[in-house]
Amino acid sequence: MTEMVHGTVPVRGEEAILPRWWRTVDKVTLACILALFAIGILLGLAASPPLATRNGLAPFYYVQRQALYGMVTVAVILAASMQSPAVLRRLGILGFLAAFAALALLPAFGTDFGKGAVRWFSFGFASVQPSEFLKPLLVVLVAWLMAAGQEAGGPPGRLLSFAVTGVVVTLLALQPDFGQAALVVFAWAAMYYLAGAPAVLIVAIAALVAAGGVFAYGASDHFARRIDGFLAPEIDPRTQLGYAANAIQEGGLFGVGVGEGEVKWSLPDAHTDFIIAVAAEEYGLVLVLAILALFATIACRSLVRLARERDPFTRLAGAGLVCMFSAQAMINTGVAVRMLPAKGMTLPFVSYGGSSLIATGLMVGMLLAFTRARPQGGIGEALAAGRGG
Repeated sequence: MTEMVHGTVPVRGEEAILPRWWRTVDKVTLACILALFAIGILLGLAASPPLATRNGLAPFYYVQRQALYGMVTVAVILAASMQSPAVLRRLGILGFLAAFAALALLPAFGTDFGKGAVRWFSFGFASVQPSEFLKPLLVVLVAWLMAAGQEAGGPPGRLLSFAVTGVVVTLLALQPDFGQAALVVFAWAAMYYLAGAPAVLIVAIAALVAAGGVFAYGASDHFARRIDGFLAPEIDPRTQLGYAANAIQEGGLFGVGVGEGEVKWSLPDAHTDFIIAVAAEEYGLVLVLAILALFATIACRSLVRLARERDPFTRLAGAGLVCMFSAQAMINTGVAVRMLPAKGMTLPFVSYGGSSLIATGLMVGMLLAFTRARPQGGIGEALAAGRGG
């Protein structure tokens, strides 16, 4: 029987790590990731100097920091993508415990940086947002629980994953960080469905989430303000949504020109949450569509490769990471064009960030590891063998 997955991949004894990694990794997905980071540096050159000027810093201070974070992120991507699923499972579970403990300590030791939500640990020279690291690690833990639950005599994996996810979502909502909480719920629901949950149950969970949103609207002024701003018939031109909407309209198809945009001088979060508005104003719809195409390529190629994977843990973990990565990109762009209420969520690899950029590197590094070609039979072959038995 020919042993293959994602194409013919012969087994080669005593092959060095780097050649084996290069031969088996999805090079197109890797190229798309690097292209997104390059676009982020390009947009940072336009979006961050006004903020640096306001803070009394050198014009390209934030671009230099982004490049530094980017080098660390590339190292994280390479290191994670070279690991086997078994190693990532063990490291992911241990990492989740550490990130969960950090998230639980935020109310006592965290800061909000004046944004109304306690999400960060500040160390003076840098800050860390535990939820960014918790997201991909939670996906690994949930995949392990669900895969173990599918084995004969295994634990009630789906029930345990629901309980763990519920605790994490509660901690995120208490910050409050409803955007990240919704992202976690979406990824878990997608994995739960792939693990065999009936569609009716998914609908019931969606209804429960909607009820939670109604409760949050009444209990949190921070959440209510964002929903009211989103539902208002007119956009206040002095808000971030107003500035972003105007910038996108001004940009048109080809943009107003490199360095000619005005929105970066008005938006305090032009280099992070609203970076797509800077792209639309200066480079136009063309660059925005190119960015979306890169995200779509990463998602589609990863899902196609995962569809051929035999190992349940690898399939579930990879699918959860794809859903989380793609949903974050959709939420960020959706907020900028006022299709969604403001969430305070970065655009992966394009927005400025430290912990968010490195955590996203961990996410896609694991995704590259889960989608690497391995010398095994494809899932269709395994199903055929099962029917024959």
